[in-house]
Amino acid sequence: LLPVLALGLLSAIAFWPEIDGQGDGGRVSFRRTIEPRAEALRVVNPRYRGIDDESRPYTITAAIGQQVGAEEVLDLTEPRGDIVLNDGAWVFVRADTGRYDKPAHRLLLEGNVTIYHDNGTMLRTAQALVLLDEGAAEGDTPVAAQGGFGTLTSEGFRLTERGAVVVFTGNARAVLESRP
Repeated sequence: LLPVLALGLLSAIAFWPEIDGQGDGGRVSFRRTIEPRAEALRVVNPRYRGIDDESRPYTITAAIGQQVGAEEVLDLTEPRGDIVLNDGAWVFVRADTGRYDKPAHRLLLEGNVTIYHDNGTMLRTAQALVLLDEGAAEGDTPVAAQGGFGTLTSEGFRLTERGAVVVFTGNARAVLESRP
């Protein structure tokens, strides 16, 4: 008697929607919807490797890269970039945020921009525009540089000729150290 009672209880539970009059509760319907499109492409730890016009390899990485729309422009969080120069020297750039325009080969860096050269020179500024194809960089915000030569502060900088020439613009002050 107990198994028959259990079977009757399970049957009542299974068929309750039919008894209650909710017959279309199990019906499935399909509707056409507009195909969803991503508003933005977001990539964690993006890495872009390229070669400049002098066949020097460079790499651009970031913690997060986000492409808004169809343009090939990436908004970067914690961007990093490095390049090996023709003489074997290594240059490393980092910032809080950045914007990489791939077609124009331009990297705009903002917030705690630091440029390191493996000879011990370090340059700090709030904003810098790196022109990858031209091998140039520039900034119009206050800059501080230090290295084996001493320290230097100015209102801006221009890096040209693939890093061979650095011009400090505006009101500049240098404290030079002598080498024994």
